[in-house]
Amino acid sequence: MSGKVAVVTGATRGAGRAIAVELGAAGATVFVAGRTTRSQQSEVGRAETIEETAELVDAAGGKGIAVRCDFTVPSDVDALAARIDRLDIFVDNAWGGESLVEWGKFWEHDLERQLRMWRNGVESHLVALHRLMPLVVQSEDGLVVEVTDGEDGEAYFVNLSYDAVKNSVRRFGEVLAKDLRDVPNVTAVAATPGFLRSEQMLETFGVTEANWRDAIEKVPDYALSETPHYLGRGLAHLAADPDRRRFAGQCLSSWRLKREYGFTDLDGSQPDWGRWWDDVVKPRIAGTIVDADPEQYR
Repeated sequence: MSGKVAVVTGATRGAGRAIAVELGAAGATVFVAGRTTRSQQSEVGRAETIEETAELVDAAGGKGIAVRCDFTVPSDVDALAARIDRLDIFVDNAWGGESLVEWGKFWEHDLERQLRMWRNGVESHLVALHRLMPLVVQSEDGLVVEVTDGEDGEAYFVNLSYDAVKNSVRRFGEVLAKDLRDVPNVTAVAATPGFLRSEQMLETFGVTEANWRDAIEKVPDYALSETPHYLGRGLAHLAADPDRRRFAGQCLSSWRLKREYGFTDLDGSQPDWGRWWDDVVKPRIAGTIVDADPEQYR
């Protein structure tokens, strides 16, 4: 993808960071956009910064350009757009809801927290799309990816507000494809990772990437977890695929992309969370325990 220009929103950490790095590894120039810089921290309160992500893009072989941008603020996105002469790959990944998620019944939650989750996870995507799509449609070979969470089909997820956010983003990928039917040079999809070993998830389970398997005793399904780079590599392959329009409007999971392109995670494994979900987790939810070897799904 030498010569291609990408924007990744929410690129400070997690999937956004890894997607930016993998696009850089494929040769792209990547505008790394997010709210936390070395001099200004977002409400999420984590230490990762967009400058670090840009440096990782550089180290991977691409060109990383860090731009502080709050995607709920149109003027911030206008300032980002003004810095871009062309845009070939737009990964709409902004989230910022880590500290806002509450489990259980929606009406028992703090309303302002849930509304902030909606603004961070849905309004941010709408603002970014409104301001950056005019640049993407000028590309000779454009790709738009709406990054969501959960299965690659519809399923109830966590609680009402979280489910609404993630399924809205999934729907954006589908509807964008319909809006782009008369723009054959641009493809729109949604994308989702499996059970992530993001910075936050590793900390939640009290492990690091070096000893992540220690968390399996507490959470057995974590045996099928994947690094954020797994989805990043899948999207880099998708971006380089000249026939990717066949996927327009679909939600592409990391495991489906793996089946399509044959790449591996950083450790050389190929975790298939979707197959594990179908073969083991769904039967468990229905009351049937399946004896399965996780290594056969990696």
